[in-house]
Amino acid sequence: MKPQQSALREILQPAVIVGALGYFVDVYDLILFAIVRGTSLKDLGYSGDQILVQGIHLLNLQMLGMLLGGIAFGILGDRLGRVALLFSSILIYSVANLANGCVHSVEAYGVWRFLAGFGLAGELGGGITLVSEMLSKEARGYGTMIVATVGVFGAVIGGLVANKVHWQTAYFIGGGLGLLLLVLRVSVAESGMFKQIKKTPAQVSRGNFLSLFTNWKRFLKYVRCILIGLPNWFAIGVLITFSPEIAKALQIKGDINAAHAIAFAYLGITFGGFASGFFSQQLRSRKKIILTFILFTLAAMHAYFHATGEPEATFYLIVLFLGFGVGYWAVFVAVAAEQFGTNIRATVATTVPNFIRGSVVPLTLAFNFLKSYKFNGVAIGVVNSAAIVGTVCVLIALWALRGLDETYGKELDYIEPI
Repeated sequence: MKPQQSALREILQPAVIVGALGYFVDVYDLILFAIVRGTSLKDLGYSGDQILVQGIHLLNLQMLGMLLGGIAFGILGDRLGRVALLFSSILIYSVANLANGCVHSVEAYGVWRFLAGFGLAGELGGGITLVSEMLSKEARGYGTMIVATVGVFGAVIGGLVANKVHWQTAYFIGGGLGLLLLVLRVSVAESGMFKQIKKTPAQVSRGNFLSLFTNWKRFLKYVRCILIGLPNWFAIGVLITFSPEIAKALQIKGDINAAHAIAFAYLGITFGGFASGFFSQQLRSRKKIILTFILFTLAAMHAYFHATGEPEATFYLIVLFLGFGVGYWAVFVAVAAEQFGTNIRATVATTVPNFIRGSVVPLTLAFNFLKSYKFNGVAIGVVNSAAIVGTVCVLIALWALRGLDETYGKELDYIEPI
């Protein structure tokens, strides 16, 4: 067998393929609320500014669910296994997704968005952990690249589906896809590293979430892993989700559709995910690529905030570039997984992306507070408040990245001393 064929066979194994499809369904569901936010809340009797207010409330409930789910599924993944994590995660969010299509009140909507967020929390971190442990150190970057590229395309499909069917049907489709994926998961084997650690003495602590807070060096490394993702979810949670309101403040010529903005952003993220994964392998560096993409994101945000009076086509193009900039998402999760030992790797890889997703709560609160805050008697406004919060996110991410170790080619078969 040719070396290229052998390498391709290693990369395209069931864990990678099913992980990519799982992340596809995850992103479809995760972003679906942002796509149908306006239409679904209108059907529930809301209008005007209440759509923005209730939208922020429901988004925060979803993200709170992801934060708590990240902890629960991370511990489960390190104690019972990566496959058990993925099975339980997808079952919960599939059922919750189906229930979202049946809601008749904002209270019920909130409950099911919380549970959907809780279930979604395990998918990406669990999948990246499994892929990282099953592939060789030379190939695992390509594995995460495939997961990211295929996965984030779920948002593009979500945007297309939401424009063709009723919002309730879009939720039913997401739930159905999740249940179908559950059948495919049967073919996925457990990580060999996890099987090996199960044979270690009982005193080896597995899935100890609190251990991340009992050692200052380990805690700081964990916090830095979280903070390098801040620009990503600021862009998605604020600039993309609330793009119709921000575009109106920018006096963009034409009506900006949230579904179109999300589709353009995630098309950019798809290309960015491929590029960041590919070039991190070619340059043999995760840190250099993340730095490059954060700076690209900063440039795209500058263009976004200075698009006053531009036609909608230009605005969507800027959104596409913004999506490309934050496409380092899977590399960011891989870096977190590669920083820690096998006994707490799933806990870290699952909680890190969900803590950063959960950061949407304080970010949207800060955005909401600043937009009406008056400085010298003049309100800061929607655009300036978003610009302030976004700039702070980028500066924090750059600080966090500076203190992390390079993990390209790092051996992962070790136990974290706790």
